[in-house]
Amino acid sequence: MGLQEYRKKRAFDETPEPQGEEKEGEGRLSFVVQKHDASHLHYDFRLEIDGVLKSWAVPKGPSLNNKDKRLAMMVEDHPIEYGSFEGIIPKGNYGGGTVMLWDRGVFYAPNIDPENRQENEKALRAGLHAGNLKFILHGEKLNGEFALVKTYRPGGKGNEWLLIKKNDGYATEDDVKEQDRSVLSGRSMEEIARQSEKEGDVWISGSKEVPFDLSDAVEKPMPHQIQPMMATLLEEPFNNKNWIFEIKWDGYRAVAEINHTDVQLYSRNNNSFNQLFKPVLVELKKLGLQAVFDGEIVVLNDRNIADFGLIQNYKRTGEGNLVYYVFDLLYLNGYDLTSLPLLKRKELLKQVLPHNNIIRYNDHIKEAGIPFFEKAVQQGVEGIIGKKSDSVYILNKRSRDWVKIKTTQRQEAVIAGFTEPRGSRKHLGSLILGAYENGHFVYIGHSGGGFDDAALNDIYDRLVHLENKKAPFKSVPKLPGIIHWVKPEIVCEIKFQEWTSEGLMRIPIFMGLREDKSPEEVVKEIKADKREAEVIINAPKEKPSKGQREAVPRKKALEGKIKKKSKVVTALPDESYESVISEETLDKKKQDALVEVEGKSLKFTNLKKVFWSEEGYVKQDLIEYYDHIAPIILPYLKDRPESLRRNPNGYDKPSFFQKDMPDSIPKWVETVKIYSDSNEKELNYMLCQDKATLLYMANLGCIEINTWSSRIQSPEYPDYTVIDLDPVGVSFDIVVEVAQAVKHVLDRGKIAGFCKTSGSKGIHIYIPLGAQYTYDQGKDFAFLIAMLTNNLVPQLTSLERMPKNRQNKVYLDFLQNRMGQTLAAPYCLRPKPGATVSTPLEWSEVKKGLDPVEFNIKTIFQRIKEKGDIFKEMLTHGNDMDKSLTYLRQNG
Repeated sequence: MGLQEYRKKRAFDETPEPQGEEKEGEGRLSFVVQKHDASHLHYDFRLEIDGVLKSWAVPKGPSLNNKDKRLAMMVEDHPIEYGSFEGIIPKGNYGGGTVMLWDRGVFYAPNIDPENRQENEKALRAGLHAGNLKFILHGEKLNGEFALVKTYRPGGKGNEWLLIKKNDGYATEDDVKEQDRSVLSGRSMEEIARQSEKEGDVWISGSKEVPFDLSDAVEKPMPHQIQPMMATLLEEPFNNKNWIFEIKWDGYRAVAEINHTDVQLYSRNNNSFNQLFKPVLVELKKLGLQAVFDGEIVVLNDRNIADFGLIQNYKRTGEGNLVYYVFDLLYLNGYDLTSLPLLKRKELLKQVLPHNNIIRYNDHIKEAGIPFFEKAVQQGVEGIIGKKSDSVYILNKRSRDWVKIKTTQRQEAVIAGFTEPRGSRKHLGSLILGAYENGHFVYIGHSGGGFDDAALNDIYDRLVHLENKKAPFKSVPKLPGIIHWVKPEIVCEIKFQEWTSEGLMRIPIFMGLREDKSPEEVVKEIKADKREAEVIINAPKEKPSKGQREAVPRKKALEGKIKKKSKVVTALPDESYESVISEETLDKKKQDALVEVEGKSLKFTNLKKVFWSEEGYVKQDLIEYYDHIAPIILPYLKDRPESLRRNPNGYDKPSFFQKDMPDSIPKWVETVKIYSDSNEKELNYMLCQDKATLLYMANLGCIEINTWSSRIQSPEYPDYTVIDLDPVGVSFDIVVEVAQAVKHVLDRGKIAGFCKTSGSKGIHIYIPLGAQYTYDQGKDFAFLIAMLTNNLVPQLTSLERMPKNRQNKVYLDFLQNRMGQTLAAPYCLRPKPGATVSTPLEWSEVKKGLDPVEFNIKTIFQRIKEKGDIFKEMLTHGNDMDKSLTYLRQNG
């Protein structure tokens, strides 16, 4: 068609629309969708083919519902330049009205390499001429496979097509048009019209994006699974010119990760709120930007006060006004803002947030904390929050730069049991309550008030399934009546008068359940005394936590029951293996054996217990495997804290994790104490420094070995970062294809990467860092590689955490890279059918037909004999991130 018709319809001396030229582009083919409010509102759908934008006007707009068939009227070709504008076409000109850049991205033909522009255009051209154009979009709003099919209507002009979404993982009944803000500027149609009129009815190009001053921020990939900053409890309000004060809302703390139209809304312990508070999700999707918010979700009553009872019942009743009060901005359009002063972050937040009844800016006052608190008491709100005006945002910390002063005493509590009801009351009498104090779960009182019938029914239905014969307290309180103890898994909110001298709540009243809190988070909150409060108020601001800035000083090595730093030495297992369990040491009657390993005495038990029923492998086979493989596997275990996953009754029976090792373990087993925030105490981690310890672990039922990525000498600096290819509903050949795509990205960045089978359905790709970068930096690096891989093969991969949202895709899991997170070690067995081994691979082996089941307890030693340890360079290599990023930019 060319641009003749386009130029014929326009007077370029009256409209700033580009005349344009047909031009051969480079790289991937692009698409745009522009929302166009001309004589009739419609959406212009444009695909780059043969140097122009092939264009269709879609009156009802695109749909992600595969049942919809949207009429699309083919119109004249537009120049490529047309796809980068939004604004107003002046009145009186062809198509006069407001235009929004609603979506943009890349597209390609099915079953063709997205990078091969020539083959894609050839296939697309053929489909266009045949009247059946199939393509895959990868945009900010539209994703997945679509088709444009030529149709014929009586009395039509012959330009009628149907735009149809294919039934794939991106198909949904949600109305994608609700995401109604520009992908260019984040503005609504009304804002575009209003601002464009002020600028003289001219088009706005990409250089006119809404400006944010991010000059002092750090450019970084978007963070995920944020653990928010918390406040310290104070007794009394205060005035101070260096502080600001906000309302403390009575609701659920919520973090929002907004990646254009992909939004994750979750609690401070990463429980998803996407379904529970869907109206908030819908409004966040309309913002059209990259951002991370911190705030509180509340339900307001008819007096405009947050009502905790209403939010408790919101899912069931839908009553009240749902509001997300946003009080902090942690990330914006590629920049980490956590190191900026609080008032600067709030200034940017105010610019970002829309004027909206559901998403609201949480305002503040300066200095005057005392009168602000008095007003909070009068209005019946929960309390106030004080924040140092220059404070930075410190992830996952209860900071003294933020304080909370409550109008009434409130305490989160874990339900530990309940008493029998009396009189006419049904189900239960009182709730027995506990909280963590100095790492111990302690009794803090019992509450029998504050329930209505619905609450009693709900709580009882939950508790009856958790009944336990044993009390969860170390020191069991003496309480009257019949007590039903339960597993301490449910959290509630309690209002009370004061703490007694015995450390119990006086007159505790039940307020509601806390679905957003995990039991491990619930600590006994004691207010800072006056002297401590004075120190907090006048102290200088705290520094960012480690990993929040580029340069992080090394932390000293952890101390514990450690003899000396282990050398990394690799060796091949003895080819003529002789079992560690001999006829002389085996007690056949008891199925036990007492052996000596490297001068250390070990007792093996239940040696004939079946661990793999299908193959008949027993516990002795497990122990002998680790005895034989020890020279190969130990270099990957030494100096790394272990999280023991124990399968004492076989691979297909229940397992449990153990991190905190008791004092009863053999004295020769080395350990290290590491503080756990979630447990609020030091845990005694095991270190697997030698063969004796490895076999001790095997005797405990450790089929797989799970280690940290960092060593005790530099605990905050991992030796490698990992991308875990985790498939849902696809074959292993697809996993292989995705691994090849990751390798392509690694090669572009000249990044050394090593891969191994997971021993299950996936592949683990290790990227060595040489202990030169923090966990956060390693995770960000892995995220970048995952994102580039997702861009390369979007039809095969997903960055979505929830399995239900990534069906028939391979999840590019980069979130395993956190301090304390573990992964199955190279050469370890897995509790899977066939006794599979997590086996290192040469990249040349990663091809169609690869079967991870072939690498197992019986075949691995012949493979090692033939190939040696092909993973060992991973331990001594280290990638230079700066150089890799430069190469990725150059070769992108």
